[in-house]
Amino acid sequence: MSVAFVFPGQGSQSVGMLAELAEQHTEVISTFKQASDVLGYDLWDLVQNGPEAQLNETARTQPAMLSAGIAVWRVWQKHADFQPAYMAGHSLGEYSALVASGALQFEDAVKLVEQRGQLMQAAVPAGEGAMAAVLGLADADVEAVCQQAAAEGVVEAVNYNAPGQVVIAGHKKAVEKATELAQENGAKRAMLLPVSVPSHCELMQGAAEKLAELLKNTQIQLPDTPVVHNASVTISESADEIRKQLANQLYSPVRWVESVQWLQQQGVDTLVECGPGKVLAGLARRIDKSLNAQPLFDLKTLDKTRELSGA
Repeated sequence: MSVAFVFPGQGSQSVGMLAELAEQHTEVISTFKQASDVLGYDLWDLVQNGPEAQLNETARTQPAMLSAGIAVWRVWQKHADFQPAYMAGHSLGEYSALVASGALQFEDAVKLVEQRGQLMQAAVPAGEGAMAAVLGLADADVEAVCQQAAAEGVVEAVNYNAPGQVVIAGHKKAVEKATELAQENGAKRAMLLPVSVPSHCELMQGAAEKLAELLKNTQIQLPDTPVVHNASVTISESADEIRKQLANQLYSPVRWVESVQWLQQQGVDTLVECGPGKVLAGLARRIDKSLNAQPLFDLKTLDKTRELSGA
């Protein structure tokens, strides 16, 4: 058995997440306290008590999801000697993977993703950007409707999540036009997502340039466990290459299907989703039913993952 640990990104957050795990494992609270000391506010209180609207603000969601992923990873490390062969993360989750793999220090990453969220929010005025999920169309058909809607503004395919599940992003009018065209072209569903920041499209290029400046001053080293990058589906050979990948990722598509397929080509047959929710485990099964996909976020799934790995 060859295992990869994968970390979820924005969208998997919820008020009350990891509460059960925190009751039994002190690593959860201590990880969030570490993040709170960097941020200057009580992140665990926000995660447990909300308000939800505040937790869903990009600059707060990102540190919350990073902390959640690393808290679960630390619980796992305490209870298992087993180490994964590879790591990856979906969008923001790539930062969690880089921390877990030893490439980034946790405190540095917390500050970095908070600033990343602020840059993303500032890049496009509120109400002008949008993202939408298109279900039931081939990738090429989604790309075609984006091209047809481009007269209304920027709109691009930005998350290739699973066969027949692609997320598009850009200017709100253009995204709305593309969803209409997608439905006319036979999409099962095409619906706007409850986000204001159009991630991974060219509207994030200015934010990416500012992020690149921040990354220059961030200590990064090569990871102990190889991390597959979203934008390129490659593994970096240097710290500067990691910096470049993280900046490029902000305005480049998340090639998740290809990332999972690449892991399979390296012999990986089991994915463990380390963090709240089951989004990536669900996508893995849609990409290839033969993949063993296991979420890890509470006591039950911790036990199940330990049994799976023999840890």
